[in-house]
Amino acid sequence: MTTPVRLDGDYRARSWARLGSKHFDVLVIGGGVTGAGAALDAATRGLSTALVEQRDFASGTSSRSSKLFHGGLRYLEQMNFDLVREALRERELMLSRIAPHLVRPVPFLYPLKGRVWERPYVTAGLTLYDTIGGGRSVPRHRQLTRTGALKLAPALRSDSLTGGLLYYDAQADDARHTLTTVRTAAAYGATVLSSVRVVDLVRAGERVVGAVVEDVETGERTEVSTSVVVNATGVWTDDIQAMAGGRGRFHVRASKGVHVVVARDRINSETGLILRTEKSVLFVIPWGTHWIVGTTDTDWELDRAHPAATRADIDYILGHINAVLKVPLTPADIQGVYAGLRPLLSGESEDTSQLSREHAVARSQPGLVSIAGGKYTTYRVMAADAIDAARQDIGGDVSDSVTEDIPLSGAEGYVALVNQIDRLARHQGLPVWRVTHLLERYGSLVHELFALAESDRSLYEPLPGAEEYLKVEALYAVTHEAALHLDDILTRRTRISIETPSRGVDSARAVAELVGPVLGWDAERVESEVAAYAARVDAELESQKELVDSEANAERLSAPDARRIPVSRDQPEELAAGD
Repeated sequence: MTTPVRLDGDYRARSWARLGSKHFDVLVIGGGVTGAGAALDAATRGLSTALVEQRDFASGTSSRSSKLFHGGLRYLEQMNFDLVREALRERELMLSRIAPHLVRPVPFLYPLKGRVWERPYVTAGLTLYDTIGGGRSVPRHRQLTRTGALKLAPALRSDSLTGGLLYYDAQADDARHTLTTVRTAAAYGATVLSSVRVVDLVRAGERVVGAVVEDVETGERTEVSTSVVVNATGVWTDDIQAMAGGRGRFHVRASKGVHVVVARDRINSETGLILRTEKSVLFVIPWGTHWIVGTTDTDWELDRAHPAATRADIDYILGHINAVLKVPLTPADIQGVYAGLRPLLSGESEDTSQLSREHAVARSQPGLVSIAGGKYTTYRVMAADAIDAARQDIGGDVSDSVTEDIPLSGAEGYVALVNQIDRLARHQGLPVWRVTHLLERYGSLVHELFALAESDRSLYEPLPGAEEYLKVEALYAVTHEAALHLDDILTRRTRISIETPSRGVDSARAVAELVGPVLGWDAERVESEVAAYAARVDAELESQKELVDSEANAERLSAPDARRIPVSRDQPEELAAGD
């Protein structure tokens, strides 16, 4: 069992010094789940590893997904059995071994419409879905009559279904899972830094031998020496390939996916829903005291750091879900909206829903390996493939991947803590539901939060405006979890930005004043962080009133960026970001 690493200010200073003073076997660019997985894979093979992310860990696609570990029923329908099998195997590993504290089963109702062939057709698919990946961490599907389906989901109109099937997948807080993967990589010796962007790649002839990186917080630059660069930058993949002076072996297109978040009482159901649409599927996903509803699938060619949802996106989602609800959702019911960009391998099709969800790895030139495409669920496989491809540049006897057997930080001892939850709650003076909330976010790392609150019991007070969270969680974000800005805390270390009616604005000042002393903020800096966050929320709300992407993009970019980074569409040569 490894010792968890505190990703605090001291760690950041030491890591910055290390970047410029030693040679690394592997430099990973991009702090999304694929980059985090690659850093963990490399570090656990015994390779000296560095990971840099220009914004916050999981600040792009990896905090804006459907938050599912799933095989993908529609891929099964497309006869892509290998992809489904691989994804379901990874789902089982997450549930049983790698991240049982972060990933848990979630039920879905598949409503039937009444066509004679539909029930045997869907039953055959779900029977295969239950068995193709192996493992038994989720229940098998079961048949439901119309009465049985409506008992589970009274919110549905009785004329919207003739029966149904209940099946299971798994879900996780994607941003927290990605961050935990980063922390696990650090525990195994990787040097991990957010707010560090690559401004150039260093070459010896055609070989990439390093990178020039800039600390976004200070403007300081240093050169990193490495045997191989792993480009895990998602929708920025082509930019890094161009920075290396080559054309690359594949290209990536961005597909925008929008989700809306509504309070749990707006949809009366004990289970999630999966609904067929003309292009794909729409999920209604249980999310604590909320529902996540989505997603869309449209081409996006504007700012990649801050994709914007439009009124048309939101209307599309509401239109499809309201077609089956007794009591329709309205825009006023929405507490959160988020838009993410899927990095799809570019093909001949003009329709992004038809582009490949499979991943590709290419050694486009000596010293540079690019990895793109794929699904969040299969990040570990993608990461292993990327490090396998890097062997040629690292040289020597590089071990095989072992991440199949590496639990993420917080997994060790989690099940025992669940069994002791009543005792833990009494000892901490907290309700059982509070301790459950903490265990399901931190696992056995919860003891680090308990230690913070031991000397200051006020940290067990709820956060103003977001009472489901405790003050200690916000403080822990900066003392242990590498959060550098208010947005990092409200949007990714917690999910306050999509779970509260104010989108986190009512919590912003209290959080800024709590973490400011740890981050060295004076009163002026506290004010600027609060103002920047409020401006971001206002810009997003305004963008969601626009009908077209270009107008929504312009509204979103009107807000100041807490991290001083050029807009991605204007200066791609200066960019290196993660997903």
